[in-house]
This record gives sequence, structure tokens and C-alpha cells, in this order.
Amino acid sequence: MLSDKARPVIEATLPLVGSRIGEITPKFYARLFAAHPELLDGLFSRSNQRSGNQQQALAGSIAAFATHLVNNPGTLPEAVLSRIAHKHASLGITEPQYQVVYEHLFAAIAEDLAGVITPEIAEAWTEVYWLMADALIKLEKGLYAAQANSKMWTPWKVAAKTPAGTGAITFTLEPADDTPITPALPGQYVSVKVQLPDGLRQVRQYSLSDDAGTARTFTTKLDDGGEVSPVLHAGVGVGDILEISNPYGEITLKDGDGPVVLASAGIGCTPTASILRSLAEAETGRQVLVLHAESTLDSWALRGQMTEDVERLDGADLQLWLEEPQSGSRAGFMSLREVDVPADASLYLCGPLPFMRKIRSEAIDAGIPATRIHYEVFGPDIWLAS
Repeated sequence: MLSDKARPVIEATLPLVGSRIGEITPKFYARLFAAHPELLDGLFSRSNQRSGNQQQALAGSIAAFATHLVNNPGTLPEAVLSRIAHKHASLGITEPQYQVVYEHLFAAIAEDLAGVITPEIAEAWTEVYWLMADALIKLEKGLYAAQANSKMWTPWKVAAKTPAGTGAITFTLEPADDTPITPALPGQYVSVKVQLPDGLRQVRQYSLSDDAGTARTFTTKLDDGGEVSPVLHAGVGVGDILEISNPYGEITLKDGDGPVVLASAGIGCTPTASILRSLAEAETGRQVLVLHAESTLDSWALRGQMTEDVERLDGADLQLWLEEPQSGSRAGFMSLREVDVPADASLYLCGPLPFMRKIRSEAIDAGIPATRIHYEVFGPDIWLAS
């Protein structure tokens, strides 16, 4: 926990550091990659660096962590740390890399705040960093130890490549060697590593979109701003080998017999579709409410799978929002205010960040406790809510 010595310093300097960290982090990444260009090969996302998303994510995580320590003495933001740890583990982040990040991050802070930083301020923010880093290291060690194998990447052969709605493709994989397989839980994801035309390797996480277990099926939508999905769509075929990680992700179906609400938008339907399939396979007696939003009906990547699974469950209901509505759908964007959501429901969310913020806020207004609202954030680690 934050020490009594550091707390007043962090309280006093948090507004300044918070206002400057958006400028500090680009300097940090410039220093980091100048010293360690190998980190861009198979670890950091080059497209996220170009867009600035990674800088915003780091800025948000550090500022939010410090704010939590100040506002909630004696506690850590466990849910958010868990989400970040799962993302880090899926990329193979190791303990020594935290020291590398610390060295270049604090050099960037010293450069940006040269006129105001003191040894006391530097010491207090160092404490914040290592509180966050040590918590993540501990979580990540546990995640690695829980896997059926100690390998970061294992080879899987593409057994099928199937169109899935406008601009999306479903990849079905089978093991390409005898590495022990960690069973995946519905809602989890794997990292997929590909080599780009310029020789650089890049990684992206994809939710396992079918019933999980030891199978590996994921659905990707072509991302015009990304670098991984174009290679998968245009350059990978049946019989090719992909390197993928063990499964990670803490947003999985929780035990219980209460109502389940699965709310998604666009390609965010992949983890909710996996959870829905597991409920259908188990012939659950739970009430299941499936909510999905799309631009057009043809854009819905997992339409067939999800509608089939809803029909298999007596207690399931599907409600659809389309920007170009058709018979049986609502027009426009999803709103929980248009839905009779059970107050004792557990809500699972995945989709664009503005969508999740909106639906989460409406869910809380509807009386669903924040502890029963679970959401998956893809791309860089962004703090949706504390």
C-alpha cells in the first residue's frame, strides 16, 4: 500500500503529473524503442503506437492507479489489475521487462518535469510504479503457472477459414504438435502472432468464438488501421501454421443460477457468443437475454451461431439493434432503457469503448450492481471504469 510518506506527495502532484503524462508517455516510448527496438518485434503493437492508443493507455493506467491509491487507502483496483495481467500474460511479459519500463519511463518524467521534479516527488512516484508493477508480476506468475505447458507460443494449423458476415472470417485451428493444451473457458482469448510483409512480427488478441475447451476457433473482422487482421485475411490459408498463445482473459461465465445478459456490438459478439454456446451446450435453465447491435444484418459476424443457440434454450431471448433496421429489429443504437433487464442479472459486455461505457452506465441506472457487470476491453489496456 502507499506509504504515509508518499501519500501527501502523490496527492499534491497528481494533478500536475496527470495533466502532463499524455506528453510524458510518447517521450517514454521513444526512449524505450531507441534502446530496445526488439520490443516492437512480436510484443508492442506498431499500429497502436502510430495511432497513439498505447500512449493513452499507459497514461490512463498510471494516473488511475495513483488516484485509486489516494482515494482508497489499503486497497488495490483488483479487477482492472487482473484484466491487465491477463493481457500481459497473453503477450509473454516477463518480470525483468518491468525494470526496463521503469528506467525509461522515469527518465521521460525527469525530462518533461525537469523544472519542478524533486527527489521527494521522484521517490513517491517510483513507489506508485512498483506497487502497480509488483501486483501485476504476482498475478502474471500465477497465470503462467496455471497453464498446461510452459511455452509462450505453440503452432496450430488452420483447418478451416470461413466467411462470417461482411468483412469477417472465422478461423478453425487444430494442434500442429503434441504440446499439452490448456482448456479455454468460454469468453477467453488467445494472442495470434503473424509476420508482416516487411518481416516484423506483430500480435493481436482474438476471442475464442465457439465453445472453448481444447478447440481454437476465433473470428476476425478486417481492421483497416491494424496490421494483423489484413495478414490473416489475405495471407493465411487452410493448412498454414499460426503461432498462438495459451488462453487468457478473466471475463468468463460466473457460476450461479441467476439471469445472464450478454450485450455486444459489432465484432464484440465473439466472447459473448462463446459464453452463449457454453450455456446452450449445458442446456442451462438460467434466463438468458442476448442483446446485440450492428450496422446491418449482413455485418453480424456470428449471426447463425448465436441465433441457433438462442433457439436451443427455452429461457433465452434475442433482441437486435440495427442502424439499417429490418423486420424484427430495433432502429439505431442499443439502449438498456428499451429492455426489461432483471435486477438480479449478471451482465457481460464487449464492443467499442463508447458502447460499453454507455451500456454500463445504463445498467447501473437500472439497478445492476457494478460487481455484476463484466466487460472485456481489446486493444491497449484502457481503464473503462474504476
